Amino acid sequence: MARGPRSDRGRDREESEFIEKLVSINRVAKVVKGGRRFGFSALVVAGDGQGRAGVGAGKAREVPEAIRKATERAKRTMRRVPLKDGRTLHHDVDGRFGAGRVVLRAAPQGTGVIAGGPMRAVFEALGIQDVVAKSLGSSNPHNMVKATFEALSRTASPRMVAQRRGKRPSDLFGPRMPAGESTETDAPAEAAANE
Repeated sequence: MARGPRSDRGRDREESEFIEKLVSINRVAKVVKGGRRFGFSALVVAGDGQGRAGVGAGKAREVPEAIRKATERAKRTMRRVPLKDGRTLHHDVDGRFGAGRVVLRAAPQGTGVIAGGPMRAVFEALGIQDVVAKSLGSSNPHNMVKATFEALSRTASPRMVAQRRGKRPSDLFGPRMPAGESTETDAPAEAAANE
């Protein structure tokens, strides 16, 4: 008897570590000989709130079953997105999927999530706290969510860029200078421009 509750607790802990957001639910019909058979399709975004998220769609005759299928698919398709300070994107990026087009912009601390419904679900599942997003194309939730994931798949952290170029992350930014000062190499170029 003691085994049952303990195994349930383990399962609850596993379920609760993911953030699951139901983006849309739609009634679909299949036309058959006797008339129409109705079912439901669900779109779910799941994430761990720490930079991993996935999207899944599921269809079934009943709503709970469609949501369960979509959630399972979302958990299977999770991918990691590099985040700056664990709260925002490293750089601005845009994405397309079908007729959906989205623009995602990194934002300073305290901005919050400024985004429409389907995109907001993706950011909340990822754990992004500061971002500004705009949908410029289709308002279809499937296209918006997939365009958002396409954009997120193209984000790169400075470490990833440096690794691709065979450099150290510190080499990418160069030496830091106070504003208004120029380097010695810039001086001849400026003198030639003034002549």
